[in-house]
Amino acid sequence: MYCLKQNRIIFIVSFSILFSIQFISNVPIFNSNLVFETVSIFSQAPLFAADSTTENNQGGISNGYAPLETVQASLQIVEETYTAVGTVKPKSETMIESQVNAQVQKVHVQAGDKVKKGDILITLDDRQASSRRDGANAALNAARAGKEQAMQGVNAAEAAHKEAKLQYDRVSGYYKSQAATKQELEMAESGYIQAKAALKRAKDALSGAEAGIRQAMGAVSETNVGLEFSKITAPATGEVIKRMVEPGDLAMPGKPLISLRTETGFRIEAHVREGLINKVKIGMKLKAEIATLGITCDAEVEEIIPYADPETRTFLIKATLPKDIKGIANIYPGMYAKLLIPESTKEVVLLPLKAVIISGQLELVMVQISGDKTEQNGVKNQDNANQSEPKNREKDWQLRYIKTGKHSGDMVEVLSGLKGDEVVGVGGFD
Repeated sequence: MYCLKQNRIIFIVSFSILFSIQFISNVPIFNSNLVFETVSIFSQAPLFAADSTTENNQGGISNGYAPLETVQASLQIVEETYTAVGTVKPKSETMIESQVNAQVQKVHVQAGDKVKKGDILITLDDRQASSRRDGANAALNAARAGKEQAMQGVNAAEAAHKEAKLQYDRVSGYYKSQAATKQELEMAESGYIQAKAALKRAKDALSGAEAGIRQAMGAVSETNVGLEFSKITAPATGEVIKRMVEPGDLAMPGKPLISLRTETGFRIEAHVREGLINKVKIGMKLKAEIATLGITCDAEVEEIIPYADPETRTFLIKATLPKDIKGIANIYPGMYAKLLIPESTKEVVLLPLKAVIISGQLELVMVQISGDKTEQNGVKNQDNANQSEPKNREKDWQLRYIKTGKHSGDMVEVLSGLKGDEVVGVGGFD
């Protein structure tokens, strides 16, 4: 073991070089002569005393090290997760299309514009619709004029019918008193029947004229609707995602013109391998990450497509993002996102990331250990060799090589070098 005495920074650099030499030449890393010679090259002064019994992942013991603070390594049960790569998509996306065939005159919005329900998005050429509306209005006026004529015909027929009925009644009375002949009675009766038939025809003509008006009004309404289709408006409040048309283009039913995201929030659509699909349920909360924005939140699974992609052997799941998460204003459809699917649990050693010392490709920590005051320069006093351990012991520090794994916030998983019950120093290198 080696005692860190003066320049701790030189020690760390030298320690890194020793590890590199061991990896390349298989030379024991803590050979005393090699340590002394290597450290002397870089520090120009002998700073260490050696003991060849030191373990490969341990450095020297320092009596002079004073950390700024100490942290505790701990054993914890952590959840192993599977990262499902996904894409941010709007929860509701509307494709705006035209209801009529017409040329685009003007596009009033650009991608990214905020719109409200009823705002005009696109104006189409309305000349044909206006012409049809004018024709329908002319037909309506003609139908109304026909109705007026029919009403006049009804009035005339009613007057003739009334006069014929009075004549028939008068002649019928004369005939009963033998003041009129039977021929006169028959002529009066015939006139009455004809007047009655004429009145019926006039009323039927009036009904036909009224039907013509209703038909003309329907045509006018239809042309007005067609004219309204020349102004394409936003069906809901939202944001324009994509503009797919320019002035002069031909708009027709079935051809997308504008893609609109309504204000219903975002969701992540991700593919999960078939071996984990039974671990995902509707309504469960999954950790979601949007690394670009540094956003981590809980997303609720709202839909699982019950069909596996035969090429990738994955299922598509859709998880809704909360509307109140910080930074939601910076989220855009199509951004890279991840869903963390619970897979299993395991026991790991966790350590605050700030306690890890990085030296080149090596990861080191200063571990607090119990030191014996009777030890001098790494060798026990021979007079006390056979005596029992002294009660007066002080805390010393040992530089130890570790290997880290996954990071979780400000904590890091330690794969080797620590058992989980150590006290580790932070800082303190001048």
